[in-house]
This record gives sequence, C-alpha cells and structure tokens, in this order.
Amino acid sequence: MSSLRNAISRRAHKERSQPHSRRKFGLLEKHKDYVERAQVFHKKEQTLQKLREKAAFRNPDEFYFRMMKAKTVNGVHKLENEANKYNTEELMLMKTQDMGYILQKLQSQKKKVEKLTAVLHSLDSQPSNRHVYYAEDREEAKEIQSRLKKRGKMPTSDYVINDDIRSKTAASYRELEARRNRVSQLEKLYMDMALQKELQKKGRKRKLREDELVCPTSKPVYKWRSERKR
Repeated sequence: MSSLRNAISRRAHKERSQPHSRRKFGLLEKHKDYVERAQVFHKKEQTLQKLREKAAFRNPDEFYFRMMKAKTVNGVHKLENEANKYNTEELMLMKTQDMGYILQKLQSQKKKVEKLTAVLHSLDSQPSNRHVYYAEDREEAKEIQSRLKKRGKMPTSDYVINDDIRSKTAASYRELEARRNRVSQLEKLYMDMALQKELQKKGRKRKLREDELVCPTSKPVYKWRSERKR
C-alpha cells in the first residue's frame, strides 16, 4: 500500500511568503522561528529573575575567603594576584614564546652591531690620499679657503673642507654604543628568563650560599640534585 500511496501525485504545499507590501520587514516569521525566539527570551528572563533574587536575599555581612585577595576599584572587584589562573603547562608555553621573541630581537641587534662595526672599521682603516680640513663653522671654512688662496693652493678634490664627516662619524659611533648596550640588556633579560624557566621544572634544587661559591657573584646561583636516569 505504501508503494501505491507514493505513486499518487500530491500537491506540493508551499509556506506562505512575506507579502510584497511588507518586504521591508524581512522574512515572514514562521511558528518554529517564534518558538526559538520565545525560548531565548524566557531563558534570559529567568536568568534576570534569579539574579534579582540573589541580590534581594544577599547578606551584606557574609564573609568568604576571596574577599581577602580582592579589592574594589571604581565599584569593580579585582583580584590582587591572578597568577594562578594559568596552569604550569600554560605558563611554560608562554615563557617559551617570550624567550623566542627575546632571542629573535637579540640576534637582530647583534647582526646590526656587526654590520655597523664593519662599516666603521672600513672607514677607519681606509687610507686617504686627500688632505682633509675640518671646520667648525662657515667662518672658519672661509678663513681656511683664504689661507689656501694666499699659498696658491686652491682646494680641489684633493683638499676637502667638510665638517659633516666628523659629526656623522660621531653619530655612528654613538649609535653603535647604544646598540651594544641594547644587546647586553637583551642578553641579561634572556638569561634571567632562562633561569626562571629552569626553576619551574621538576627536580630538587637549592640556592647556594655565598661561602659555597667559587666565584662570588651578585646573581643567585642554584644547584640541582643529581638524579639517576634510567
């Protein structure tokens, strides 16, 4: 019978669409759309009702231990220490990513220092076959030119009067010194982060006393207990 029922052609019932005069309001809402919208509305309404009840029956003198670690800033509760919101694996991953970024910047600064050092070294070691006169200002440059005219030696390409060379060289040396300081700071930061990462790993360790150090240093020195590996 089912085969005969399927063999009979039936009329395809189509859902009523939005009238042309109401096309500006969008699609015509069906019953299933209304049910979904009503469920969301009642869920929000029930949540607000529960919050109102909690606020109405709240005891202002109630104590809980989180009060000791929180403070109110402009009416908003904030924890003083949120270090425990990440577990050990997440902290190790973040420290590894930070160390990778610091190492990348350190290598970039070292390459720039090496390049700038090579350029300044080539300038210092390059033999000059020109007589260079340095002038502090335009008046001194004109005075040098007048003396050379009296001697019959007009400044040509072999006689250069330029006060920009010295200033540019000094600026390059200042830049080199600043980049070297930056490299030393990045190295110190990288070593500190590597030490903190090692301290978070498993294993028994202790901080050495000053009398136990062979080479005294201002930084803390740790010693790990030797463990037998299988």
